[in-house]
Amino acid sequence: MPQPFAARRVICFPHAGGSPYFFRSWGKALGACEVYAVCYPGRAERIGETPAAELIPMAHEIAREVVRLAQEEARPTVFFGHSMGAIVAYETAVALEREGMTLDHFFASGARAPRLMRPDPAARWDDESIAATLMELGGTDAELLSNPAFVELVMPYIGADFRMLASYEGARRAPLGCAVTALVGEADPRVTLRQAAAWQETTRGPFEVRTLPGDHFYLAQNPPFQIIEGSAAGR
Repeated sequence: MPQPFAARRVICFPHAGGSPYFFRSWGKALGACEVYAVCYPGRAERIGETPAAELIPMAHEIAREVVRLAQEEARPTVFFGHSMGAIVAYETAVALEREGMTLDHFFASGARAPRLMRPDPAARWDDESIAATLMELGGTDAELLSNPAFVELVMPYIGADFRMLASYEGARRAPLGCAVTALVGEADPRVTLRQAAAWQETTRGPFEVRTLPGDHFYLAQNPPFQIIEGSAAGR
């Protein structure tokens, strides 16, 4: 949401199957920042669109929108990406740097570093395996997954996101010029501290890795607002 007097612009990238609604409270909590949440195709206000099949082209589209925002009003820009959103945010940041725009800070939350990502063409993301993974990660209530109307609404884009991520290969790229902070829940079943620490390779700027109480969706109960705000003070 536009805030003319905000010190920084924070752009949030949701997890696989996520929507901007996941970050709906962040604008108020990060009061000194102008907060935006990315909406991927096929959900929320873009429900009528076909979900994206390739991650990097989608990231390039997002980068064009970020450039447009910067042209309207330039200000330091922060990316916060969670899980799949961290990979989308990273590829968006790479695309921006090619256009001469460097972020103020990049937060990679609940995600392995890009070079650890490998395509998995054998992955079968049917409704049953998706539901099992969602339950393992802790991001979805079991009661919702037993609701046929809910499953019919969300499974098409959740499945598309999972398949898109399974086809992604993290190639080595020039390191980013911004500071990078990797965040991981101490009980995350899918991302280890070592895998989160590997994000250090993605930057030539300052790097920090932080563990936080909770599982893969630690930020649902304890959003890292103080860490994001503190990154500005530490510049």
